Amino acid sequence: MNKELLGKVKQKKEAYRGWKQGQVAWEEYRETVQAARDQVRKAKALIEISLARDVRDNKKSFYRYVRDKRRTRENVGPLRNETGDLVTQDMEKAEVLNDFFASVFTGKCLSHTAQVAEGKGRDWENADPPTVGEDQVREYLRNLKVHKSMGPDEMHPRVLRELADEGARPLAIIFEKSWQSGEVPTDWKRGNITPIFKKGKKEDPGNYRSVSLTSVPGKVMEQILLETMLRHMENKEVIGDSHHGFTKGKSCLTNLAAFCDGVTALVDKGRELAGWSHSKSCGQWLNVQVETSDEWPSSGVGTGTRTLFNIFVGDMDSGIEGTLSKFADDTKLCGVVDTLEGRDAIQRDLNRLERWAHANCMKFNKAKCKVLHMGRDNPKHSYRLGEEWIESSPEEKDSGVLIDEKLNMSWQCALAAQKANRVLGCIKRSVTSRSREVILPLYSMLVRPHLEYCIQLSGGPSTGETWSCWRESRGGPRS
Repeated sequence: MNKELLGKVKQKKEAYRGWKQGQVAWEEYRETVQAARDQVRKAKALIEISLARDVRDNKKSFYRYVRDKRRTRENVGPLRNETGDLVTQDMEKAEVLNDFFASVFTGKCLSHTAQVAEGKGRDWENADPPTVGEDQVREYLRNLKVHKSMGPDEMHPRVLRELADEGARPLAIIFEKSWQSGEVPTDWKRGNITPIFKKGKKEDPGNYRSVSLTSVPGKVMEQILLETMLRHMENKEVIGDSHHGFTKGKSCLTNLAAFCDGVTALVDKGRELAGWSHSKSCGQWLNVQVETSDEWPSSGVGTGTRTLFNIFVGDMDSGIEGTLSKFADDTKLCGVVDTLEGRDAIQRDLNRLERWAHANCMKFNKAKCKVLHMGRDNPKHSYRLGEEWIESSPEEKDSGVLIDEKLNMSWQCALAAQKANRVLGCIKRSVTSRSREVILPLYSMLVRPHLEYCIQLSGGPSTGETWSCWRESRGGPRS
């Protein structure tokens, strides 16, 4: 709504009042209305073209545009607290969510920290400590994405990018001081947490994922130290082959492909398998934001923390007899169970993992642990993790890909098409323009990723399956 458009809207209102009072002719009023409508359409077309052109680097603006058109707002809750009561007040909902997020947080585990430092950090003792240079900080500031949100310290990335030359030196001094002293500014430890609903019952706080906004300067320092850390880890081969999360040259696809390749080969030979999967979480200060906010100590994972977590779980494989595959905080264990010894081997592995978790102050989310029995004539043995028996499942979602006990991924293709069609529907409802200049970039950046995610593994739906939905919604024939 620029000044010219606001003027046209004002003229339309004045013309309407004049027509009602008999001071303006009907024809003159209709011309004023039509001129205002034409101006509004042009403004919409311009903003939609702008959104489409910038969607590669700024998806957030498109979804903000979509949200502004919604008639209803999605809010969190009501939520069920520990006593089983439903809470509806914003502060109460924030407290319930924080209690859940804090429940996965554990205190310091000095024994494991010392062990990791002794076993994997010895090479740092004889090396010069990393330094933070002004040029290095300036380069990171110049490459900040200006459309990202600021953290609780209200340092906006656009300001930092525009003042990269002026801000590089003082920030380099702060970063170097923090690195040498081992102390982190309090503002960098704080985060604004937004709960995002995943699936299941909306009143269950365990079905919400916490998305954190932290300090931009703090994240810049993380990136600088992470670069040094990754270089050292690559030279010393700290991360094992079983870990694929946040690791150079590896991804969800490599994790799935390597694991499924081994499983498929064994099933093709007529072997019976049992696959077990689990998730766990690991810790900072946060503001849980529902409508209002307050501050509590709780858990969270920053960019650099992911790499530290990779190192932390690096020795999880020790003594494991089966096949272990890790991606971030998700783990898969697989073993052949066509003999009783195979069954016992998997149970021994589960016992080792439970002991590892206890020794390292970690907790398995046992509610999300599942057993997937694969292969013909599978005896479908039962397994336990600690004192609890693990529930079996005919299908399980692994890194976003749905796999069933027959290694059939047809449901995954259907789900991918469903997600893509939902995004297409969102574009259709929200965007007035149907020009190629607007639709093609939106389709390429917002729809195709759903169709092409891990398509090398699962096959995936064809583009026609979703494009046909779009053509039908416009009144055209199905392709």
